[in-house]
Amino acid sequence: MNKSYVYAGFTIFFWATIATAFKIALRHVNYVELVLYCAVTTLVILFFILLAQNRLKDVFRIQRRHYINSLVLGFLNPFAYYLILFKAYSLLPAQVAQPLNFTWPIVLTFLSLPVLKQPVTAKNMIALFLSFIGVYLISSEGTPFDLQFAEPLGVFLAVGSSLIWASYWLVNVKDQRNDVPKIFLNFLFSLLFIVPYWLIFTEPRFPNLPGLMASVYSGAFEMGITFVLWLKALRLAKSTAIVSNLIYLAPFFSLIFIQFILGEEIHFTTIIGLVLIVSGIAYQEIYKNKVYEV
Repeated sequence: MNKSYVYAGFTIFFWATIATAFKIALRHVNYVELVLYCAVTTLVILFFILLAQNRLKDVFRIQRRHYINSLVLGFLNPFAYYLILFKAYSLLPAQVAQPLNFTWPIVLTFLSLPVLKQPVTAKNMIALFLSFIGVYLISSEGTPFDLQFAEPLGVFLAVGSSLIWASYWLVNVKDQRNDVPKIFLNFLFSLLFIVPYWLIFTEPRFPNLPGLMASVYSGAFEMGITFVLWLKALRLAKSTAIVSNLIYLAPFFSLIFIQFILGEEIHFTTIIGLVLIVSGIAYQEIYKNKVYEV
């Protein structure tokens, strides 16, 4: 078996568990605390990865403008992105928050169009329409004909987090530094925003053991360890396009953990909505690949 699929398989498994881990952690800590604990966990893991690879010195062998980039990137992710996302998770069932956040590839495409100087096409609009219907169905929480959301603020935040992530992705792509040292420095600078926010808006306390374990797991397998596994899968892949598309399996597997560990009854609208969102993304990617092949 191609080793890239092994690494991709572990990545998909861990990412599929993350929505469940978030909800378990939020039973014991608030969303601001969870941002802090996840960021610190990721930072520690990346530190030891860089140490093991003898690349820690590469973190600071950069130009002055890269420090500014890391400050901006650290503000976008993890600070702003996870602050908004975890607040959404605190308000919504996991089966709603997780797929709504997965709309970011559609958002990324529309944010990229001005950068690439490309017009909005009918294909873009079809993908957006499919995703919009999917978002509506998921947000309805099993009652699509009521024409109202049970938690509109949570829905707004979950979808809005995809805008933050897409913005982060666009800025990050322009920064040509090596990925692991760059991400480490981004997380390091993010503490300049996270720690003051935590001190101002929460009462500092030490989490209980279940909250701490779920928070550490979230930080380790949302970004830290899983990020390195995913990079490894892409580097070993004979076709990065095929391996990259495997990631769309994660939100479907996630529903299994959500149902059997969190005990949420999965609504039929969640499944249909998620299929529509992924279909919109896939349709967009297929069209994009055809354009590049021509």
